[in-house]
Order: sequence, then C-alpha cells, then structure tokens
Amino acid sequence: MPIINEDTEFFPLMSQQDEEDMNNEETPETLAILPLRNTVLFPGVVIPITVGRDKSIKLIKEAYKGNKIIGVVSQKDVSIEDPTFEQLNTVGTVANIIKLLQMPDGNTTVIIQGKQRFSLIEEVQNEPYIKAVIKKFEEQKHKADKEFKTLIASIREMSAQIIQLSPNIPSEASIALKNIESNSFLINFISSNMNAEMADKQKILEMDKLQERAQKVMELLMVELQMLELRNQIQSKVRTDLDKQQRDYFLNQQLKTIQEELGGSSADLEFDALQERAKKKKWTQAVADHFDKELDKLGRMNPAAPDYSVQLNYLELLLDLPWSEFTKDNFDLKRAQRILDKDHFGLEKVKQRIIEYLAVLKLKRDMKAPILCLVGPPGVGKTSLGKSIAKALGRKYVRMALGGIRDEAEIRGHRKTYIGAMPGRIISSIKKAGADNPVFVLDEIDKVGTDHRGDPSSALLEVLDPEQNSAFYDHYVEMDYDLSNILFIATANSLSTIQPALLDRMEIIEVNGYTIEEKIEIAKKYLLPKQKENHGLQTKDIALKPALIEKVIEDYTRESGVRGLEKKIGSLVRGVATKIAMEETYDANLSNDDVERILGAPIFDKDLYEGNEVAGVVTGLAWTSVGGDILFIESSLSPGKGKLTLTGNLGDVMKESAIIALAYLRAHAAEFGIDYTLFDNWDVHVHVPAGATPKDGPSAGVTMLTALTSAFTQRKVKQHLAMTGEITLRGKVLPVGGIKEKILAAKRANIKEIILCKSNRKDILEIKESYIKDLKFHYVSEMSEVIDLALTKNKVKKPLDLSIKTASIVN
Repeated sequence: MPIINEDTEFFPLMSQQDEEDMNNEETPETLAILPLRNTVLFPGVVIPITVGRDKSIKLIKEAYKGNKIIGVVSQKDVSIEDPTFEQLNTVGTVANIIKLLQMPDGNTTVIIQGKQRFSLIEEVQNEPYIKAVIKKFEEQKHKADKEFKTLIASIREMSAQIIQLSPNIPSEASIALKNIESNSFLINFISSNMNAEMADKQKILEMDKLQERAQKVMELLMVELQMLELRNQIQSKVRTDLDKQQRDYFLNQQLKTIQEELGGSSADLEFDALQERAKKKKWTQAVADHFDKELDKLGRMNPAAPDYSVQLNYLELLLDLPWSEFTKDNFDLKRAQRILDKDHFGLEKVKQRIIEYLAVLKLKRDMKAPILCLVGPPGVGKTSLGKSIAKALGRKYVRMALGGIRDEAEIRGHRKTYIGAMPGRIISSIKKAGADNPVFVLDEIDKVGTDHRGDPSSALLEVLDPEQNSAFYDHYVEMDYDLSNILFIATANSLSTIQPALLDRMEIIEVNGYTIEEKIEIAKKYLLPKQKENHGLQTKDIALKPALIEKVIEDYTRESGVRGLEKKIGSLVRGVATKIAMEETYDANLSNDDVERILGAPIFDKDLYEGNEVAGVVTGLAWTSVGGDILFIESSLSPGKGKLTLTGNLGDVMKESAIIALAYLRAHAAEFGIDYTLFDNWDVHVHVPAGATPKDGPSAGVTMLTALTSAFTQRKVKQHLAMTGEITLRGKVLPVGGIKEKILAAKRANIKEIILCKSNRKDILEIKESYIKDLKFHYVSEMSEVIDLALTKNKVKKPLDLSIKTASIVN
C-alpha cells in the first residue's frame, strides 16, 4: 500500500495489492465518531473536510496527536447542528487523518483517507464527542464474471463521457480513472466524486455486494450524463448573438430543464402535489369526482394563462377545507361544568343548555348541533362565553363579527369567474379552524345591514337552519358543504332588528344584566385579577373590599354588564401602579378617598328616585340596549282649549301611548272623579326629560295614564313606586319585555314597589329570589287597579302649582 503522510505532495491511486493490505488491517473495537453533514467517505478515497463544530475540532485535534484513526459517519438529517448517536447512519468508514491545516479564515481543514467500512454497534461516550463500539462491515465475495466486467467497462466509459461534457471537471481526471486497477476502489472513487444526492451515496456505502454497488453507480451516472447532454443541447440551441431577451430565455430554459430532471416542471410539481394531497382527504365520492374534474382542467391549462392561478387557488381551497375532519368531543360533563363556572359568573340558563347538549351528544354520538342565540345588553359575557364552550367541549373556536356587513357575498362568497373572487367568511372561517365541528360564534347578528349588494341576513337563513345547513352552498366552492356538526352561537343586543325568518331558526337564550351582588363577585374573581396581570401588579399590591367595589359600581357606572366596571377597576390599578413605579408609599387597601382621588367625583347619584311632592309624578321603568333604566315625565296643566303637547324626542309609539291615555281618561272621567269640562278648558303638556335621547316603545302606557290622572285629580303618586306596561283604549294593561333589566334599574333607583301586568308574573318567577327580596310587586290587568294602587287619597294643597315631574317607560 502506498505510504501517505502529511509530507506527501501527491496522493497515488490505489492498486489491487494496496486494497488487499488495507482490508486486512485490524479494525479497532471503539472509535471516536466524526459526524459528516454534506458528504460520505468511501474506503480508499482521500477528501478534505472543513471542521466547524467545537466537538469535531476537539475530536480531530486529539486524534491527530494520537493514532490518527477515527470513524466517519454521515448524518441522517443534515439540518441538525449537534446530532446524537441515534441521528447518525449505521454504516460509516474508518478514516486516517493525513493532514491538519489551519486556514487563514480561522477554519480547521483536515485531509482524511477512508480505510474500511464499519457498522455502529452502541454508544459508549457522547461528551466531549461521540465514541462508539464498532464492527467491521463484511462484504460478500463477488464473482468477476463477464457481466460484471462489462458493467465496470461501461462505468469507466460513461465516467469518461461525463468528464468530457462537464465544464467543471478537468480532463486530467480521465487519466486517473484509467490508472485505477481495483474495481472496488473504482466504484468508491466514482461514488465519492459524482454529482449525486447524499442519501444515494450513503445507500451505496451500505450495500454489501460489489455488483449491486456498481449497478447503482451506473444508474446515477446515467442520470447525470443525460442531464449534461440536455444542458449542452440547450446551450447549442441558444449559442447565437444573445441580446437581453435571448439571454433571459436561455436561463429560463436551463431552469426548466433542471426542474424536469428533478421530477418535472414547476407546473407538473404543483399538479403532482395536489394529487398527493387529494389522496389523503376523507371527502365523499361526489367531492372527489368534482376535484378530479377540476384538477384535469388545471392540467390542460397553460401555466402562463391568467386563469391558471385562479384554478390553482380554487383547488388549494378544496384541499385546505377539513372535509369530514373532526376534533374529538370531551364528554366529561363535570369538567365542562367546572370550566363554564370558572370562566363566567351566573348565566345559568346558557350553562344548563350547553350541558344538556353535551349529555345528548354523549348518549347519541350523532346530533344536529343547535343554533343558540344569546340576547342581552353589552358587557355581560355573551361573546367570551363562546370560548368557554369551545374549551369545555374540546373543540376549535371561531369568531365571526357580523357588525356592519352589508354584502351577501361576505356570507356566500363570489363566483370564481369574477376577478378577485373569494369564498365567503363561513367557509374561510372553517378553513382557518381546520375542523368540521368548531364552536362558531356569530357576533352581533342584530347589526347586519342591507343595501343594493343584497341582504346578508337572508344568506344566513341557510347557515342557521339545522334542517338545511348540512348542504350549505358557497358560490366560490360550488359544492355543498356540511355545517350540521358546527355549534353555532349567535349574539345580539336586541331581537327587534333581526329578520323574523332568521329569528325563527335560532333558540333564543336571554342573558340578562347583573345585580350589584353579582357584579361585586365578578369584580373580585375575574376583573381585578385580570387587571392586576395586565398592569404587572402582584396580588399583595392592591386590595378592593366589597364595599369599595359597590361604591365604584353605584357611583361610577350605570350599565347592565361589567365592561364599564372593568375600565374603572383598570383606572384604580393604574393609579396603584403609578405609585409603585414612582416609589411612593401607599396603602394597598384602597379607601373611599383613594377611589375619588383616582376616579374623580362620583358620576351618578345613587338615589335617582325623585320624590312625588306634587300631583302627577310617576316613576316608570325603561328598557334600553344597554340594560334597564328609569325615565321621568313632566306634565303640566295650563288654561287653554284642551290641546295636548308632547315633548322630549318621543317616538311614534310613545306619542300614541299618550294619546290613548288621554282618550281613555276623557271617556272614563266620571269613574276617576274628574269634571269632563276640564279637558276643554285646560291644555295638557307632557314632557320626558333628556330630550336629546330618543325614546320609544309601548311600555310607557300605564305611566302616561297615571301621570295624567294624577294631574287632573290633583292626587299625588305614592312614594318609591314605579310601573311598566302597555294600555289599550278599553283600559286593559298588557305585558311588556325586559322585565329583569327594569327590575335591576328599579333597585338601583331605590324603588320599593313595582306595578306590572299579571302576564309578567312568569318573568318575575324566573329571577332569583335573592335579587328581589326587598321589592313588592303588584300584578294588575285593568287600568283602574293601577290608579287605585298608585294614587294617594289626599289632594295637593296648592292645586294651581301643577308643574310636575314624572317618570315614564321606554321600550
């Protein structure tokens, strides 16, 4: 064997005898293992390696000082910076370090020569570098028959052709090939230097039969030769006087050829990738047939055509949609109950309905998901409840804001023939969720608009119909899509603006406002901890007593929900955070003075009730989009001709209530002890304060009639009394809505007694008894009962002082 050491200038080629001597050398039992990232070392071959890893540098230097023998193994994954023993290939090569060079750029380069192949047995050390027990790789004896000799001759000839065609290989390389005597070394030498993937080279190294290795090398050389021939053909076609356009064409042709050699053109690669993805989809036969048809259409298109990208985007959407891909529901009902109770205080109806749905789904395993609609004032937790439901069910969560949507195509999508066509937001959201059974929150469904582009609420009719949404049709998808497994949860502040047909498809669940007691609990359990975390405060940094929270609720907020309360608590937390940041002393237990210093003077007066010191004063209960409230009516009588004047920015319904009340009073003047001539000699003026605020609804009927009766009879209205209800010309009292919000508003205003229609008794029974323990309810059906309950027997001492403030109901 030729002697190779660090002083050798030229490395001689290996003879047959050299190879036999090398194979007869003893293989060490354990070796330090050097992982290679981008190359494979073959026996007999000399290669330079630049070493960059700290472990590898230490290994090389220690081995170079010793016997200069190491094990070289390629990595399975070249992207791993520090591979473990398991991440190495199992077959490597014993190597002898010939030279160690320190390059000017600071890198370490080592020249090594392969000796024998070995198999890794087990790891014995991984620090500071890997050491392993190895076993000599036994090669099966081969018979040098005629076929094998022909194969070797073909390899030599093909290698010579590649050297001749390739501009990057010097022609002297062909002389080196001719001088290699050993067939085994010839295979190793060509394998090491040919242009092939690292995985292919490793495969060759692991083959135990020389004839199989030769056959594999022949195949790879054939591919390389064909690529070079094609490249030279392209070059010969464009070898003319090249201007810029011709040069670009040449480069594109080269790129196209390379892509084809790698497995097809870019368009072909896209086509094949779509086909492969389609095989993994769980769609129905109808969808599969439609996809195949559209894919064939893509295959016939010119990739440069504008419609090509449209068709490609369409097919990718079909593949991205989760056809029949479901997340697994968690049927632990007690866990679901705990999650719902932890995330939201109250909301018992909603929680009960979700648990019922889970229970039926657990028993039946297949159920059309209900369409729930949570209706209530802002800030009571309707939207955030969707997240909790998704967490409890173990489903994906999707939220779609509908506020302000006016285009029907936002729901159903555009036909893909239009420029810039897109699927509707329903399909897009399902694609984003990646599952066919998410919890889908349709937020602010009552804010959907209408214009010349269509009516989105009509497009929602199919989405929110459990009997139809199993075959929802999106204009872009052009295929029926099953939405029946989705749990839709719609939220709204009011039902009045929702289309009746749409409303009929949903299960309405009222989410009412919170009492003061509930708000205090919510502030303690949810709002204060959240604001502490948002502002970087610890638990010990601030404490709010229940009495202090109640002061914030009553003096600084007027709402059904807790959104405003959260903002005020955030202000208090920021006030404390400022003290901490400025290193000022403060008391963590905030006082009333601290609250007023941070939040300013109280905004609202706790006792909104105005005493009825003069005749005609009535307190009414109102419902607004932000919860319950009380409104005041001022009525006065003045000499005139019986004219009725209404002021206060009243709506048509409320004006009609005043006209009906006056008409009823004129018709029944004798029953109430009123001289009917008063109606012709006195003008009536009814005013509702806060004239800048629009007011409408039928709930003010009983209040209007009571106020007018009180004014004409000069009998005062009882203290701390409020009422709500609609009236008819016959004097009947009709039920109204928003009872719980109105009751909460009455409690805030220090009302003690409330007059309601008998039909509203069922609404009171649904309210927790603890909320209404301080209130007394009077249920009536006739207006005469209201007058008897509301008015005192005594008349006002000064009958000419008729300027009276009253309260009315707006619904």
